[in-house]
Amino acid sequence: MRIPVPRPRSLAAQLFAMQAVLIAVLVAGYAVFTYLSDTGQAEDAAGRQAKAVAQSIADAPSVREAIRTPDPTAELQPYALRVQHDAEVDFVTIMNTKGIRWTHPDKEQIGQHFRGHTERALRGEPFTETYTGTLGPSVRAVVPIYDGGRDPAHIVGLVSAGIRVEAISARVQDQLTALIGVAAGALTLGAIGTYVINARLRRHTHGMNAAELSRMHDYHQAALHAVREGLLMLDGQFRVALINDGGRELLGVAGDVVGRSVAELGLPAPLTGALLASGPRVDEVYLTAERVLVVNTSPVSGGERRGTVVTLRDVTELQSLMGELDSERGFTQALRSQAHEAANRLHTVVSLIELGRAEEAVEFATAELELAQALTDQVVAAVSEPVLAALLLGKTAQANERGVELVVSEDSRLDDGLLPDTLPARDLVTILGNLIDNAVDAAQGSVGARVTVTAYAEGGELVLRVSDTGAGVDPALGETVFQRGFSTKPAGPGGRGLGLALVRQAVSRHQGVLAVAEADGGGAVFEVRMPLVDGARGSAASQGAAVSRGDV
Repeated sequence: MRIPVPRPRSLAAQLFAMQAVLIAVLVAGYAVFTYLSDTGQAEDAAGRQAKAVAQSIADAPSVREAIRTPDPTAELQPYALRVQHDAEVDFVTIMNTKGIRWTHPDKEQIGQHFRGHTERALRGEPFTETYTGTLGPSVRAVVPIYDGGRDPAHIVGLVSAGIRVEAISARVQDQLTALIGVAAGALTLGAIGTYVINARLRRHTHGMNAAELSRMHDYHQAALHAVREGLLMLDGQFRVALINDGGRELLGVAGDVVGRSVAELGLPAPLTGALLASGPRVDEVYLTAERVLVVNTSPVSGGERRGTVVTLRDVTELQSLMGELDSERGFTQALRSQAHEAANRLHTVVSLIELGRAEEAVEFATAELELAQALTDQVVAAVSEPVLAALLLGKTAQANERGVELVVSEDSRLDDGLLPDTLPARDLVTILGNLIDNAVDAAQGSVGARVTVTAYAEGGELVLRVSDTGAGVDPALGETVFQRGFSTKPAGPGGRGLGLALVRQAVSRHQGVLAVAEADGGGAVFEVRMPLVDGARGSAASQGAAVSRGDV
């Protein structure tokens, strides 16, 4: 049988217990301090009261006159009892200089010796003391009675007035009862306030204790640095609250960006707009200067907008591979179509032979072979760079399948080995392939549908130009055509408008220039110029080879 292990109390519960104990200790300490202080004050007040009563009796002329009579008790006893009652003291004792009582609340004590100290009073010094007499412990004052001057020789008697300690304690007890009530009220209010505060804290910490919060923080930090994908957290004012290493790398930001607004990070406008949007975003593709990112955003709310969680996934390599896959699919379709056409031509040759027309069959097969070889020779002669040559041959077959003629202009001249290592073939495929696809889309269906490709090196620059016979580009659109999402075609299942944006990203990555203008005779012409850092490896003739060209 498994014995259940009690779960540690939550952080809120621990804080509540600590605060409750702290308030109780403070209130109890204040109560004890107040009680002791009030007790001392009550005794001091009783001493002052007793001294004032005794002094007023000693100064009364009737008292001095009664002392001169043969029987002072007869007049002083009623007077002392009356003063005792009116002044609210427990006893008033008038005595002679030897301490023999003339008055006392208990008549049997009259004539007896006073219990207490009188030496200081006989020296003319009124004083107070706490002493246990016939009525129990009391705070009393002893004052001399003068008959004439204020010299000790003129002292004719003493007066003692006092208040029992029991009565003083009763007064303090009443104050203590009120103090306890106030302390209980303060403790109750403190407990209620502490409970309210900790209930709120409990909601914010989800009832977790300190160890759980610490462990969660450690896991949180480890997860942030372990996740390769970018993670960005924004507060309610769209300021960066948290960003992990992957997010810094994918967004290309450096330094301390926490606390800064998203609009201040220098990101592309479409990406900034997506991060500032209030609604969620699901698997949307955005481009930075060097990357293709898939962005997901999810608002964080708890009765009010608290911020946004953003995840960033790098699909630059994937996008490039998808482009290559699309090209391969196009090549496959073209090959399938060509295989179908080859089969038709083969059947034609076989049929001619079966009909006894062998000579005509040879002429037909030779003509078809020469046509295919002529196309290959034309492309390779103009562009001997193998990757671009293969791309142009494949795109030519694809364009023909769609009813568009793709030609390589006579101005083209690129020798093998001309391109530097800093300009990878994959980027060239991305740039030229997307430009050709865009041009074929634009030219398809037009009269005399045609796409012309020009590629050459000049002045240390690689120039790629693609023109079409389509409807052209409205000059008012300007840079809009290169933004992600722009397309003149209806959106397909995978979305449109990414090709030209990828072209501009690749061109910018190599410090190139991308422009669009109206082509001669209608349509659009796109031109790319990129520096050839290691262009010296190519021949001077190939770099300068360029025939008369129209300006873009």
